Amino acid sequence: MERRYRLVVSCPDRVGIVAMVSNFISSHGGSIAEANQHSDAGAGWFFMRYEIQASTMPFSLEQLREAFRPIAQSFNMEWSLTDSNKPKRVVLMASREAHCLSDLLYRYHSNELDCEIPCVISNHDDLRSMVEWHGIPYHHVPVNPESKAESFIKVQELIEQSEADAIVLARYMQIIPPVLCERYPNRIINIHHSFLPSFVGAKPYHQAMERGVKLIGATCHYVTQELDAGPIIEQDVIRVSHRDRVEDMVRLGRDVEKTVLARGLRWHLEDRVLVHGNKTVVFN
Repeated sequence: MERRYRLVVSCPDRVGIVAMVSNFISSHGGSIAEANQHSDAGAGWFFMRYEIQASTMPFSLEQLREAFRPIAQSFNMEWSLTDSNKPKRVVLMASREAHCLSDLLYRYHSNELDCEIPCVISNHDDLRSMVEWHGIPYHHVPVNPESKAESFIKVQELIEQSEADAIVLARYMQIIPPVLCERYPNRIINIHHSFLPSFVGAKPYHQAMERGVKLIGATCHYVTQELDAGPIIEQDVIRVSHRDRVEDMVRLGRDVEKTVLARGLRWHLEDRVLVHGNKTVVFN
């Protein structure tokens, strides 16, 4: 795919934002390959994502940032400008269940995910051979209830050494401590095996079975200090009935989990997810 600059903007809504940004790009001969905008009337907030063909601009990425900065300041923008040729570095974390991790590794191996995976971190050693088959370093960091803080110090060191842009919890069955949530806001992605906000916490399929639901689902969301309550990126569901046991729900749910996580991660990698408060705008 041709090289593109991705301009992502959110700011207070007012007249003239689209005209100003579009005119800035066109005045320098730039070609907009993809354009998305959304105005949240209730919040009075505006969201924008442009993909600009890099070859049509007379700037390097850093020069483009400097040229755009006065416009961003005049509209009080929260903004970022990234290069599609520089893939994000993603650290994967998992425990014992393999379905989400193996799916992401397959998509990575098949070039479906535009990223680099410097390592996988796990609190168990079960998935080592699968990960190392892909040529990716595997770090086993046990998490003992009596020494969780020490374990997560090691986890944080590995993440920092990997220069991670994002962390994906591919069924990593440990609660992330507040220090990591604060260190990587809107950069830790989790898959929860429930259609949030229903059935938060452990054993959501058991909770769903007891409630007699007819739909089960999965939720990809950013991790915050509040358990399973961060901004939602993507969700999906599958129908179940009174005939399905918990084991059936787990089996059916796995397919939903891995596809929802893969979609959410892809959109994050492509800078398609804009967070405002505890909500997201996803230009998918």
